[in-house]
Amino acid sequence: MVRKSKEDAELTRERIINSAREVFLSKGVSRTTLEQIACHAGVTRGAVYWHFTNKSELFHAMRERVILPLIDRMDETFLENGSEDPLTAIENFLCGTIELLSENKETREIYEIMMIKCEYVDDFTQVLQQIILNCSRIIEKIRISYEKAQELGLLRKSASPDALAYDTHLFFSGLLHMWVKDAEGMQFRENPKELIQSHINLRRN
Repeated sequence: MVRKSKEDAELTRERIINSAREVFLSKGVSRTTLEQIACHAGVTRGAVYWHFTNKSELFHAMRERVILPLIDRMDETFLENGSEDPLTAIENFLCGTIELLSENKETREIYEIMMIKCEYVDDFTQVLQQIILNCSRIIEKIRISYEKAQELGLLRKSASPDALAYDTHLFFSGLLHMWVKDAEGMQFRENPKELIQSHINLRRN
């Protein structure tokens, strides 16, 4: 019975997170209340508060569904890239992120919520700080890969791994934002991999 209760609680938690994603997507985060999420999930408001202290904590749980796999894949790509050269590893990581957005509806919707359906004010300022911290981690992984590429003679001689890491991060952040906004596929969803490949090739020796 105890195991069954835990399973039921976990299923309820997952249903609340899924409902939060759907309501955030349709109404925007700031206009969504926990009552609306509870109603959409078919649970009481008390059930929502049992699992989540407030809306920002629920938002964080939803966000972890895409951020944690992203970090795991980043570690796997950059630290265990096998025979790939470091520049190809960066390219594959960026292209893989785009592929995931294209193929996974849940991931695509969560990115849309994070990028264009949320105002990072009040309780959500801490969420923004966590996003910046994750960005710093990604930049550092990219910088290390550029350093390896430099050691192997793959980078242009005048290139700085530090500057290139920031440049790549800013390039890809902009591409992601425009890709997410381009829901009709008018421009940025047509050839993102070609843009990424061109970006990396500009760095090759």
